[in-house]
Amino acid sequence: MSLLQRLEMRQGQALVMTPQLLQAIKLLQLSQIDLATYVDAELERNPLLERVEGEPDGDRANAEAAPEASGDGDGEFDSAEPDNWMSTELTVSSAEMESVLDTRLDNVFSDDNPSHAREAASGDMLTLTPAPYGNSGGSFDGEAPDFEATLTSEVSLREHLSAQLDLATRDPGDRLIAGFLIDAVDDAGYMRESIDEVAERLGASLDSVARVLKLIQTFDPPGIGARDLAECLSLQLRERDRFDPAMQALVSRLDLVAKRDFPSLRRLCGVDDEDLVDMLAELRRLDPKPGRAFGSRAVEVLIPDVFVRAASDGSWLVELNAEALPRVLVNQSYYARVSRGAAAEGDKAFLSECLQTANWLTRSLEQRARTILKVASEIVRQQDAFFVNGVAHLRPLNLKTVAEAIGMHESTVSRVTSNKSIGTSRGTLEMKYFFTAAIPGAAGTASHSSEAVRHRIKQLVDGEATGDVLSDDALVQKLRDEGIDIARRTVAKYRESLRIPSSIERRREHFAYAR
Repeated sequence: MSLLQRLEMRQGQALVMTPQLLQAIKLLQLSQIDLATYVDAELERNPLLERVEGEPDGDRANAEAAPEASGDGDGEFDSAEPDNWMSTELTVSSAEMESVLDTRLDNVFSDDNPSHAREAASGDMLTLTPAPYGNSGGSFDGEAPDFEATLTSEVSLREHLSAQLDLATRDPGDRLIAGFLIDAVDDAGYMRESIDEVAERLGASLDSVARVLKLIQTFDPPGIGARDLAECLSLQLRERDRFDPAMQALVSRLDLVAKRDFPSLRRLCGVDDEDLVDMLAELRRLDPKPGRAFGSRAVEVLIPDVFVRAASDGSWLVELNAEALPRVLVNQSYYARVSRGAAAEGDKAFLSECLQTANWLTRSLEQRARTILKVASEIVRQQDAFFVNGVAHLRPLNLKTVAEAIGMHESTVSRVTSNKSIGTSRGTLEMKYFFTAAIPGAAGTASHSSEAVRHRIKQLVDGEATGDVLSDDALVQKLRDEGIDIARRTVAKYRESLRIPSSIERRREHFAYAR
């Protein structure tokens, strides 16, 4: 056998992931926030990209109509002198001022500035020199006042506690420990660091840290600085002077409260059924997260990517949310002007790369928008009964069904539906919400959506009578009577996902309220 070297040419097909294709795939699965961050980075890096800033129609109309304003009417400025309103001196007739103010000028300026009254009495024209902006909340350099600086901001939990600390103690050591402890309080109002770690880190005694922590726990809101739920509730009960031995025993066994083990709670607290019901009601009125009223993080509203609304003919209109789409354009005129002056090969290569990247970005954004709209339209078509009748009529749906209907791959549909939402008349829902597993129907009937079955279980539990609590077996039988073939373990799983207690716990609760 001999080894030979030779050249061969072969023709074949292969899928190559170009950088442009990778970029399109990446943009397709990004959420609104991630997409905005990515586009902002490209705008900073690429000089040929520019953001399209929309101008409201009302502002554009006002801007176009402003030069046509005339000063023929009384009290109007002449449009031939557009800068009069920016002048530092305003010259008007004293008679006109008195007619507008409906009083004499010496009554107006007698207390504020006597010199103005003398000028008004000595002549027919009055010159008013406004005070500097700095005297009215603005700057001293002639700029307009910053009205945003006068707006109030929401007080954070740390600021609220620090303000109380200034009135509680003046001891420097205690204030240092208290400041560290306040920083360790989370948004819910709980102390997340142990006093042993704080004492070791600050080099203070354990008694000093514990004493300062008790001081912070007296601050508003009640329950702040607690290390667990039991301590939080205890602090609030002490504030209301309701922390008696029976309530203390109840708070010490919150695990029994969660299990609704009322017989054990009655024996532990030494009270009858009526007193136990009152104690539990008072416990529910307490705030388990006292710091949430001073949340330091702004609540992020879920902005839908697509809107769905009913049309006059009974169909559904699906449209993209224009406010959620980044609008960028390629500045071709700037590229032509700069490329003519570029002499070095490196500059030309840089401009060419920037132009290619900018074109691919705009095309990828357009393709992303079209794909999202296409997938959302098919979802609305598949789940038409949901938009008309609600959750009970949600159909089983998977990615393969949508992909085959629109002629795309399942992975593409999966990327489109990730981190995307649809705004409907029933609320803003994630696209993944409409993809549910199928529960087979009994006796060969049509399958049911798992979300619809979960909703039906909640309806059955909410409608059960006080003396007729439905067990999991009873729920299975009722669902099978309605044509839903479901196992008992599936009912238990759905019930637990809805945070519905077991039939034993619900029966205890109904019995306690009935007493």
